[in-house]
Amino acid sequence: MKTDRFKIKTLGPASLTSPLPLSSEKGDKLFNFVTDAQKVLFNPGLEAYSLGLKEGGIPAAVEKAGPRKKIFFDPAKTTAAIVTCGGLCPGINNVIRSLVMGLHYFYGVPRIIGIPYGYQGLGPDNPHPYHDLNPDKVRDIHQFGGTILGSSRGGQKASDIVDSLVRMNIDMLFTIGGDGTLKGCEAIGQEVEKRGLDISVIGIPKTIDNDIDLIDKSFGFETAFDVASPIIRDAHNEAKGAYNGIAIVKLMGRDSGFIAASASMAMPEVNFLLVPELPFQLEGKDGFLNLLKRRLKAKQHAVIVVAEGAGQHLFESDSEIRDASGNIKHKDIGVLLKERIDAYFKAEQTEVTIKYIDPSYIIRSAPANASDSIFCNRLAYQAVHGAMAGKTRFVVGLLNNQLVYLPIDEVVMRRKKIDLEGEFWFAALQSTGQPFNMG
Repeated sequence: MKTDRFKIKTLGPASLTSPLPLSSEKGDKLFNFVTDAQKVLFNPGLEAYSLGLKEGGIPAAVEKAGPRKKIFFDPAKTTAAIVTCGGLCPGINNVIRSLVMGLHYFYGVPRIIGIPYGYQGLGPDNPHPYHDLNPDKVRDIHQFGGTILGSSRGGQKASDIVDSLVRMNIDMLFTIGGDGTLKGCEAIGQEVEKRGLDISVIGIPKTIDNDIDLIDKSFGFETAFDVASPIIRDAHNEAKGAYNGIAIVKLMGRDSGFIAASASMAMPEVNFLLVPELPFQLEGKDGFLNLLKRRLKAKQHAVIVVAEGAGQHLFESDSEIRDASGNIKHKDIGVLLKERIDAYFKAEQTEVTIKYIDPSYIIRSAPANASDSIFCNRLAYQAVHGAMAGKTRFVVGLLNNQLVYLPIDEVVMRRKKIDLEGEFWFAALQSTGQPFNMG
């Protein structure tokens, strides 16, 4: 593995003294500035560490996030902008609030612009007014879900966006979004570098599905399965309320099943968990429908949790339709399961009662819980520190339980998925009691 794989790009030497009253000495009971030399091991396992020493002399490591003693931007002359893109997710307003508070109170940045409706707000024909953000305007927004700036999907030209940044004299752009947003942020950064401009672009990974690669988790994920857990509890009550009652709960998870699996373990009343990573069949001796029949015969009820991207191979048409962000629009596996289960038991001449519940949009628009709220604050503050130091084209994220800076081009190379051979999935299987394989 290349030792410079995780090197963070900078706009130039940081020569200005930070206004933060921090320390550089141990033992004085003050938080110390972080240096670029402070690294976090990418893989803390002993085997990986030993292999790194053997192959390259230095195991792969990433930059620790935090305030630097020297900064690049003069705070009094700096203009920042914030944009939120993609689907809604708990915690977006928390991140906006903390970015504004950090820029204003830590560094004294005089102007912070809220960009309306995602990257569309930075297009050449933007019809929406910009928002001047300050502590008073964002003071209470963390109590509400959604985003005060609005959001959108869709690809605007990086050149048009950079034209807007230059026209508005923006020095740093904070982008809050998932895989497509981060790819857009990287394209903007490349265009900025091509033009030789001093504009920092920063990504704060937002994906409710927790599918951003390399980082431990993304904000909003914990709130998602926290909100989903009582829904599963109520679905279980519905299933038990009828003889041969079946409750199907469809949760978010386009390509990764982390929410469905986590919610199922948090509320261990789930009997079948279906995720995009798991290949399964409906028919046959070991297929899902036969297993469901055995479950009903033994317990007279069943709860099924399915991620939205699971079982796409079961649909007759394999044609792909994509949304404005380029993501595949999956067909409704929840409806398909309901129809196939109903048809199967009618053929078996067995009476069942099926309840189908899809709470996705309620979960997406929920406010962040306490844990996610703290996490959002920490991500935003470290993003501000990195930007002020002149770092660019990076995301701030949690890696091995430490906040770090990672190059955007590394985290967007692939989607994070459940490892079916890993302990997390094994724990989910133990919770549900379902077989390791279904057909």
